[in-house]
Amino acid sequence: MRVSSYIASATLFAVFSSIAAPGAAAQENYPSRPVLLTHGFAAGGQADVITRIVGEPLSVRLGQPVVIEPRPGAGGNAASARLAKSAPDGYTLISLTGGHAVSAAIYKTLPFDPVDDFQMVSTYGYLPFVIVVKADNKIGSIADLIMAAKAAPGKLTFSSVGVGSTQHLAGELLCAMTGIEMTHVPYRGGSAPMTDLLGGQIDLSVDSIAVTEAHVKAGTLRALGVTSSKPWWSLPDIAAVAGTVPGYDVQTWLGLAVPKGTPAPIVQRLNAEMRAVLGDAAVKERLGKIGMDVRASSPDEMRAMVTSQIAKWKKVVADARIPQQ
Repeated sequence: MRVSSYIASATLFAVFSSIAAPGAAAQENYPSRPVLLTHGFAAGGQADVITRIVGEPLSVRLGQPVVIEPRPGAGGNAASARLAKSAPDGYTLISLTGGHAVSAAIYKTLPFDPVDDFQMVSTYGYLPFVIVVKADNKIGSIADLIMAAKAAPGKLTFSSVGVGSTQHLAGELLCAMTGIEMTHVPYRGGSAPMTDLLGGQIDLSVDSIAVTEAHVKAGTLRALGVTSSKPWWSLPDIAAVAGTVPGYDVQTWLGLAVPKGTPAPIVQRLNAEMRAVLGDAAVKERLGKIGMDVRASSPDEMRAMVTSQIAKWKKVVADARIPQQ
């Protein structure tokens, strides 16, 4: 009886071991093929630029190609929805942006849970936006902008990289805090907003340092203000919007995430590699040139940050009575 029980137990153990072994082996050998790193905005925009900067050294550290795939649409939500439904095997990653938290506040419903359907890995860092107009525009400051908008409600147009993006809400928040009306013109990201601003099709744009700085330095655009609460370290000559509109503060962030249920060893591996990437002097220099305050985090720290950002933007939307989409 004891012998037969022993044989049965050994057989059962062998069966379970044969089932578990492939999964364990896959985690130990991760990654054994190319990894897809997606984001929700057009090529050439801030999310794309930063994702490519971190993707190159991440590929080297993982020993496999990291393929960057922009999937613009719905303010980044098209890519997030796809990621949330992807296999939790570590081969589909996403660069989330501050728009991920904004969407949870400005959209009535989403096809995913912005926290629970994602396993956060690490933040990349934080950035403000710059409000710019064409250089020959008569508007020369945030005070001028407010005056012009009050004189002709709804006439001035401002662009963003999509409905529900942080840039969109930055413009809406400015309207709400100053009592002005402007017309929002959403794009799908990339260089299109700048092209239309320079061409005179729109009046002003709320966009990233990466997209606006070169035009400002070239003298083709005029910066009215930076959206952080104080002048940004990399833009010392540009006043903060908060200098004219006390309490105004909008910053975005970027970070790496994978689908919920991704095995802990893979998440830990990705976090360790991202910390190494973001700690590299050359990477920090490249990100610093576009104004990023580089800050890696633990998965739990990133999750807590996203949760707090969602709460912040929900309060902003409610207090400012910004219409939900």
